[in-house]
Amino acid sequence: MKITKLELFKVPPRWLFLKIETDEGITGWGEPVVEGKADTVAAAVMEMSDHIIGKDPMRIEDMFQVLYRGGFYRGGPILTSAISGIEQALWDIKGKFYNAPVYDLLGGACRDKTRVYSWIGGDRPSDVGQAAKQQVAAGFTAVKMNATEEMHYIDSISKVDEAIARIAAVREAVGKDVGIGIDFHGRVHKSMAKIIVKELEPYRPMFIEEPVLPENNEALKEIARYTSCPIATGERMYTRWGFKELLAQGIVDIIQPDLSHAGGILETRKIAAMAEAYDIAIAPHCPLGPIALAACLQLDTCSPNAFIQEQSLGIHYNKGSDLLDYLKDPSVFKYEGGFVANLTAPGLGIEINEDKVREMATIGHNWKNPVWRQADGTVAEW
Repeated sequence: MKITKLELFKVPPRWLFLKIETDEGITGWGEPVVEGKADTVAAAVMEMSDHIIGKDPMRIEDMFQVLYRGGFYRGGPILTSAISGIEQALWDIKGKFYNAPVYDLLGGACRDKTRVYSWIGGDRPSDVGQAAKQQVAAGFTAVKMNATEEMHYIDSISKVDEAIARIAAVREAVGKDVGIGIDFHGRVHKSMAKIIVKELEPYRPMFIEEPVLPENNEALKEIARYTSCPIATGERMYTRWGFKELLAQGIVDIIQPDLSHAGGILETRKIAAMAEAYDIAIAPHCPLGPIALAACLQLDTCSPNAFIQEQSLGIHYNKGSDLLDYLKDPSVFKYEGGFVANLTAPGLGIEINEDKVREMATIGHNWKNPVWRQADGTVAEW
């Protein structure tokens, strides 16, 4: 079997889909995208096509090695996201060839279902108590929210009080047994993060995510002294080499690699196994589309230290299209009691509605994240 064609589709709200065709009629789908840089990643995929067209799609490890190590400059969000989407599509082809879900080809299931959480509150969190109640009523057992708006290196205590009040409202609304993930989004610098995480203790978050930017991960060791809450990070880290030092230092409790950014399914399975050796959980990052989510669930199903999965249904980014719009059978992502059942169909376990993809690709998108500024005019972290 040989790869004959790559085709890319930029579809709303902010996604990029890849279809890989073979000479035996088996096709695979992947999701290679960096949010806000879809065209850049698309260009990277097409540049890599010289190493893909005419090659055997079954040799996934070799393909990864060529695409990653075959260039003198490697790594980073653009190149590894391009590789990730290609790799996902190759696994989709391989699973369809063997008539098996991807997780069966990676050692088999170690669970029957995967816990999922739902986003509340948007970029600038508000009305989070009521939103959390609605998601719990819908069956979710965990929610995630942004912790703050923009914050300066040293900022007002009022902003701290406002952030704590929002989290207190969620805890009061949902009770003690619902998980609350608090995403700092890298918006907070070390000095303010220490204050906020200490104040959060009484509300027992499920985890504190990206309390500082990943390029400042050395600060996590100091921040951890101020809280017993589990600390999570990793959505902006790539390949096992990007996670190596963080895992060896033992300063986080949860890693959150993104299967559309970190190198794909097998690369993230290797990262998960490294984390397991350090007694660290994995909660894959996925505010993306249905292909990325399917890839994540394939990983979760065969990774014993995966404890919860992000998913984008109803997330504030999904304006105009949503997670289920591109599937022939949306019921594969049916959430019951806060869990989703294993995807048992061959490959990634989903069937893409190609007609819908082609229709929406004529609309496309030009999604960009906002640029925020502090009161003094300096650029703030979004």
